[in-house]
Amino acid sequence: MSDTARPMRAGGVLALASAVAFGATTPIVQRFGRGLGPFATAALLYGGAALFSALPRAGPERVGLRRSDLPRLVVVASLGAVVAPVALAWGLQRTSGVSASLLLNLEAVFTVLLARALWSEPIGARAGGALLAMTAGGGLLIAVAPSSRPGAGWGALAVVVATLVWAADNAVGRPLADRDPTRVVLAKGALGAAASAALAVAFGEAPPALGAMAALTLCGALGYGASLSLYLRAQREIGAARTGSIFAAAPFVGAALAWAMGQRAAGPATFAAGTLFAAGLWLHLTERHEHEHTHGAVEHDHAHSHGDPHHDHAHDVRPPGEHSHPHRHEPTTHVHPHGLDLHHRHKH
Repeated sequence: MSDTARPMRAGGVLALASAVAFGATTPIVQRFGRGLGPFATAALLYGGAALFSALPRAGPERVGLRRSDLPRLVVVASLGAVVAPVALAWGLQRTSGVSASLLLNLEAVFTVLLARALWSEPIGARAGGALLAMTAGGGLLIAVAPSSRPGAGWGALAVVVATLVWAADNAVGRPLADRDPTRVVLAKGALGAAASAALAVAFGEAPPALGAMAALTLCGALGYGASLSLYLRAQREIGAARTGSIFAAAPFVGAALAWAMGQRAAGPATFAAGTLFAAGLWLHLTERHEHEHTHGAVEHDHAHSHGDPHHDHAHDVRPPGEHSHPHRHEPTTHVHPHGLDLHHRHKH
């Protein structure tokens, strides 16, 4: 199966890998964050993400960050690296890991809706059905939370707030998907960790124990740093809405791990909600988008390869893989399956 024939699948693999890395963090954050303040927890998680991104790595040169990206970086760091993880850390101490993991599916719902509002990304019949199924699953979990343990209702709502803020981060930060994902994660992680650490000191939160510090930093490196880098690469291929929807696999990983770690809070309503979320994920993974569309003339610079219908320009010596340089596209009209990448953000 070629990327050209199934572009949704190609970006979906990246989104699923991102989801697995992030999904496993929820029960781990709940366990090692116990007794820590939410700002300290957020600082360690995104400090780990920044450390991961600072590691040297080989690979093609990509389009780096620009001075004009700074305001957007500050916004996404404030939303995704401060407010959202603080809300999640607070909520995880008040609700079960299984339910909290499944509630993270609502990030996909909010991302699709915000991507539609901000970037006019289309919502087809399958995407609409997925939204309904996932919304119903989230409502079911919130409805049963108050009866499961004291404060669980507030904890569940805090997790929902985290998903809404992360969705806003995804939608606002979509243009950053065309930059080098490693540099984006490094900048976002460093800004978020610094702000959260300053707030932890300001609110008098106790410093973490060495074991918790190590566990949460490692958790942030893999579950936030590596995951966000994969997420941005997927978003570049298939758009904010579809990446966010496929990322909804993450909560199932977290719920399964929480179950394996001994949490037995799941009841019939939890299984019913999980089924609804799984149905929504399946609808997005099996989505196919194909129609006649027109590309205008454009000259730009971004990471690309020559295995798709859009990059047929000549090189004196063609690079074997992905590379970046200024190049021009001539006007063309054609039909082929496509995602919502840089070349397919047309109106529907």
